[in-house]
Amino acid sequence: MAAEKWVVSVTAQTPTNIAVIKYWGKRDEELILPINDSISVTLDPGHLCTTTSVAVSPAFTHDRIWLNGKEVSLSGGRFQNVLREIRSRATDYEDEKRGIKITKKDWEKLRVHIVSYNNFPTAAGLASSAAGLACLVFSLAKLMNVKEDHSQLSAIARQGSGSACRSLYGGFVKWIMGKEDNGSDSIAVQLADEKHWDDLVIIIAVVSSKQKETSSTSGMRDTVETSELIKHRAKEVVPKRIKEMEAAIAKRDFPSFARLACADSNQFHAVCLDTLPPIFYMNDTSHRIISGVEKWNRHEGTPQVAYTFDAGPNAVLISKDRKTAALLLQRLLFQFPPQSDADLNSYVIGDKTILKDAGIEDLKDIEALAPPPENASTQRCRGDVSYFICTKPGRGPAVLADESQSLINPETGLPK
Repeated sequence: MAAEKWVVSVTAQTPTNIAVIKYWGKRDEELILPINDSISVTLDPGHLCTTTSVAVSPAFTHDRIWLNGKEVSLSGGRFQNVLREIRSRATDYEDEKRGIKITKKDWEKLRVHIVSYNNFPTAAGLASSAAGLACLVFSLAKLMNVKEDHSQLSAIARQGSGSACRSLYGGFVKWIMGKEDNGSDSIAVQLADEKHWDDLVIIIAVVSSKQKETSSTSGMRDTVETSELIKHRAKEVVPKRIKEMEAAIAKRDFPSFARLACADSNQFHAVCLDTLPPIFYMNDTSHRIISGVEKWNRHEGTPQVAYTFDAGPNAVLISKDRKTAALLLQRLLFQFPPQSDADLNSYVIGDKTILKDAGIEDLKDIEALAPPPENASTQRCRGDVSYFICTKPGRGPAVLADESQSLINPETGLPK
């Protein structure tokens, strides 16, 4: 390895995921080993993702990271775990054209620069840490020529952020809790890819993009220490639900899928309430959304939409097909219209074709919406939702080969 000032970099994009059978509670804080299995849906990275560029150069004096434009400390255990695990698996790298050769031994001495950007709010219950840590592991593994497969990489991502292990695959993913003390069998596996059930349409109501009061890490610890309900949940309830959810996904059985997703979301929040001191992640707007979906599903006699909430007030609403998603969007916009000075373009983002299906072209169309037949007395709560994201199940991580998409200046190795 000659001591020139070359910079080698890789840029990758990783999706976020939303759990439909929740992970809450660890049996090992250090290795991030969960007390139960969980299942998630990966969201389309075109709408929700983390983009990360990682670079290495003999000119770099220490490891550095910039998140969403700000340099932050890399001293945290989570980052250190990931860097250590990936470095220990690095293999020889050669770029003949540029005359660069890096041996396995060199990787231990070389420092990295990491630049990462989320295209959605961080720490607001939209699994930003999952996408972020998965992207860090995936991009570093590509940079350092790591040969491990996605399941083995998921065990490293897990040590950065539990749910990150599920973002290494697209479609429907199961995180197996594992039995080993060292966590070697606590990995993610893909149950089905994103094409398996491509009728599903997902609408996220971003109720608040503020950072949550109780972080997931401390919330989980308090729950495991103080809740009686969590023991029953992990031992009795989740194992049955995991089997049922796997079957519902395999058969594309929406009524079962919706029933399980809603019940599991509600039980996760019940467990938060059963914690001392109690944790409140949902708010009045979250409760109004649940109530609206429940009334509609009951009115139709079969589930049209499933709801699920992570550790925050934002609603993730999964519709059985596009037609239902358009009807859902009409209901949501009737109940939660934007402020009068809002721009429709930034109030409904992601896949905007669903707006068209719902017959909405401008703010006047929202004002003209009628209340839903199953809930004629619905009150309009203007301004209670920040914005909506329309999306769908999506693919796993990918390397972005186009140099212009890199977040790192190829000359300096610093953020662009």
